[in-house]
Amino acid sequence: MKQPAIKNDIFETLQKQIYSLQGFTAPTQGKRVNFGLGFIENSFPNQIFPTGAVHELISSSPVDAAATTGFMAALLGKLMQGGGLSLWISQKRTLYPPALKFFGIDPDRVIFIDVNNEKDLLWMSEEALKCQALSAVIAEIKDMDLTASRRLQLAVEKSRVTGLLHRMNPRTMGSTACAARWKVAPIASALEQDMPGMGFFRWDVQLLKVRNGEPGHWQIQWTSGSFDHVEKPVQTAPDKDLLKTG
Repeated sequence: MKQPAIKNDIFETLQKQIYSLQGFTAPTQGKRVNFGLGFIENSFPNQIFPTGAVHELISSSPVDAAATTGFMAALLGKLMQGGGLSLWISQKRTLYPPALKFFGIDPDRVIFIDVNNEKDLLWMSEEALKCQALSAVIAEIKDMDLTASRRLQLAVEKSRVTGLLHRMNPRTMGSTACAARWKVAPIASALEQDMPGMGFFRWDVQLLKVRNGEPGHWQIQWTSGSFDHVEKPVQTAPDKDLLKTG
């Protein structure tokens, strides 16, 4: 009767060891970050959002890029809950730093670095990801090959710093060594009943690829400092009578 339980324990131990070798080290109880992503986290190894790993976020238009920046800022706010500093590296910065307060981030805890070209950006990102004193590194970059992504992933496997790479309108979409690839787009917000103005930020979030996990597609909302899931509208088949022509 006890053998199945023993086998399950052995399997889970081996699985965690394999994840560790591939860059997925489960955080200790005191260091685990509660992102509040709910059942999205079921897509990840150990059902935990991978920290100490590199995430790749893809956007193909200025509108998607703005939504992706907001989603990254929300993740960054969770990563910085315990204090510390983060780096935001880009060539053409479009972010308005005071807006980070909406995501629970004091702008003076984020160091913004502007560089002249992608070569310098990649080098600076790699060096920053080696710094254990940082909570996270965000880099806005267009293109990155497999070799460059491997160097970044190796850096975080030693430092355990989380990297968020925003690839805006990349020329190529080949394989990378990143732990996960995301695509974020904006969706229409909904006003609260009898309340004027704008609704909360809403995003259509796709997890396109994740190592040792399951891709997925969700719609989420940023409400009072936390993620909330948005129920997708039910799609019904069109009425056949309405499709008939006279």
